[in-house]
Amino acid sequence: MSCTTVLVGKKASNDGSTMVARTEDAFYAVKKTIVVEPKDQPRKYKTVASHLTIELTEEPMRYTASPNVDPKLGTWAATGINAANVGMTATETITSNPRVLSADPLVKLQKPKKRGEKEIPGGIGEEDFVVLVLPYAKTAKDAAARLGALLEKYGTYEMNGIAFNDENECWWLETIGGHHWIAKRVPDDMVVIAPNQFGLDEFDLKDALGPQKEHMCSKDLKEFIDKYHLDTNQGGKFNPRNIFGSHSDKDHLYNTPRAWFMGRYLCPFSHSWDGENAEFGPESDDIPWALVPDRKVTVEDVKYLLSGNFQGTPYNPYSNQDTGKRGVYRSIGINRTGVSSICQIRPYVPEPIKGLEWIFYGSSSFDAVLPIYANVPDIPRYLKNVTMDCETDNFYWASRLLAALTDAHYAVCVPHIERYQAAVMTKALQIVLEYDEKMAKSGDFSLTKEANEKLAAMAKEETTDCLNKVLFEATAHMKNGYNRADN
Repeated sequence: MSCTTVLVGKKASNDGSTMVARTEDAFYAVKKTIVVEPKDQPRKYKTVASHLTIELTEEPMRYTASPNVDPKLGTWAATGINAANVGMTATETITSNPRVLSADPLVKLQKPKKRGEKEIPGGIGEEDFVVLVLPYAKTAKDAAARLGALLEKYGTYEMNGIAFNDENECWWLETIGGHHWIAKRVPDDMVVIAPNQFGLDEFDLKDALGPQKEHMCSKDLKEFIDKYHLDTNQGGKFNPRNIFGSHSDKDHLYNTPRAWFMGRYLCPFSHSWDGENAEFGPESDDIPWALVPDRKVTVEDVKYLLSGNFQGTPYNPYSNQDTGKRGVYRSIGINRTGVSSICQIRPYVPEPIKGLEWIFYGSSSFDAVLPIYANVPDIPRYLKNVTMDCETDNFYWASRLLAALTDAHYAVCVPHIERYQAAVMTKALQIVLEYDEKMAKSGDFSLTKEANEKLAAMAKEETTDCLNKVLFEATAHMKNGYNRADN
């Protein structure tokens, strides 16, 4: 699984919100967005990938989720916000190195090789994390600690990066081998950029093994590092990326260029990103995990980052200039994205409406982002009624169609997409402002259902209008078009 993640601390955002956001690049997985009520939360959870059974004895909370429509590969809930206004997105697949993976092997399903042998279940992974953690977390730190405990107990079969937020904090957790983990509170004035690579480049191990104010980790992490001679740092510096991560040729094509694009956008003046004397280039291994942005970051900025195709650089695959570098690096906005989200927790509205979950489906370069109030008993049909069959009556498939048509006829279709994206964002913000004020004045928070229905109706109208225009352009520019004047 390959994804891109952005985390925004409360002092780095324009309105004091925290945000955790991610594209789930799930190989064309068909997705929907739902609400999971406590009565529907499994008490005995069974993983599909690893055949593991976990008893869930605590009382769960209601939460949103964006699972696979086809459950045969598991739930893959992806992202959500719970009734305590804790957001979560899981997971950013990350990298490691042979030293770590040999010392603490990944916990993979072991099927019988001979008659009479018993199957040995594997650990937990992206398929499972949201369901196992989000319904039970009262704070972002609580969520990180819960997942850490689950990893120590059951292990994982893959390398993962997971983000959590509440009204005050964002936390980022990265797995280390099969059972170890490390987590850090995002500094309030910083933005994290995470592109499928082990990211943490600064860490206070004393805090993590002591008061745990802003850092947490496996209880035996120091002994694990020492025992297996994992530390490759010089000068006494503790850089987890150097110890647990990778610096491969693949990273320089697939991962670091995305961090470069995002850093370049966030900090165009405080750091140098272009030219022979640039501080950071697309293949730099030392691009910071977190940066103080040159200006406050908005939801629109996060959506732009997660839609990136290296605009304004020689690497843009849609450029009409033959730079010789088009498509060299892996874009953020990519064809196989299933669902993306921005979990925004707002401090300036009443408690029941603090959580806004911004949802967008399909290739993030061509879709529009729609907010929904998360603390609700149900989700509009336009987001939840999705089947495996392509149609235009839901946000997922309509977004997929828009992307495929626009990609094939980019020059003539992208102006419609740009106007569509701006229209949905503008009208959505107007509706949110309207209902924030109504609910704050009246105290009637059942209006969230009405607000979400209004938001979905607006998105459907704008999406249908854009699809009509893009389909016309794509049809008009088919290769078999012919006019008598063509002779």
